[in-house]
Amino acid sequence: MKKLLLAVLTVSLLLTLFSRPLAAEGDKIRIGVLRFTNQTSASWWNSQVANELSDMLAAELVSTRAFSVLERKEIDAVLGEQDLSASDRVSAKTKVKMQQLKGAQYLIAGTVSAYEENIKGTGGGVRVGPVSLGGSKEKAYIAVDVKLVDTETGEIVDARTIEATAKGKALSAGLSIRNFSINGGDYEKTPAGKAIRACILYIAEYLECSMIKGQDDDCMEKWDRMDSKRKEKTKDSIDLD
Repeated sequence: MKKLLLAVLTVSLLLTLFSRPLAAEGDKIRIGVLRFTNQTSASWWNSQVANELSDMLAAELVSTRAFSVLERKEIDAVLGEQDLSASDRVSAKTKVKMQQLKGAQYLIAGTVSAYEENIKGTGGGVRVGPVSLGGSKEKAYIAVDVKLVDTETGEIVDARTIEATAKGKALSAGLSIRNFSINGGDYEKTPAGKAIRACILYIAEYLECSMIKGQDDDCMEKWDRMDSKRKEKTKDSIDLD
């Protein structure tokens, strides 16, 4: 009986530790946002977009005033130095020790795992060199897999897929996607730009709920409902016949 009671108390304690906020009241969690990666065939993706997405998320997290956010350039510089030190090109005496990233407690990694566009009508659209004319992209959908990594243990302590959908009309003319920039002004008015921006806002909102308020807070009900809906839609799309 005593062993059973001890086991129950242990499980309860573990659940409490995992569900409570990651920082004490009044403290700010120190986080860094890694460059985003991409697993889709989205034509707009490039290394510049990877950096812009991480910068956008960092800015949104700063705006919550709940986090202490490291600069992406600092993260890239430290990771680059660590990667170099891990190679055979640096002598053992001068190698940088693999330590916590300038005091960051957690690193946030985002991967674009799904992207779709619903294109209706070309309107006689043509492409001349780097410029496209005509056509309209009426709807855009994006999903980003977010992982929260403990810098001390390397453990993934939280993971969530965040989705966003936006409708509207694309620009009647625009530069080639090779010159694409999320911060390019007019592109933010398109469904794709709106969906990307909404997804970044959702990620910041989710992290504030999960990390600051805690997994057992009422704010998690919204994200759990969204996740359940996403999983059901994914199951319905699978045809095993």
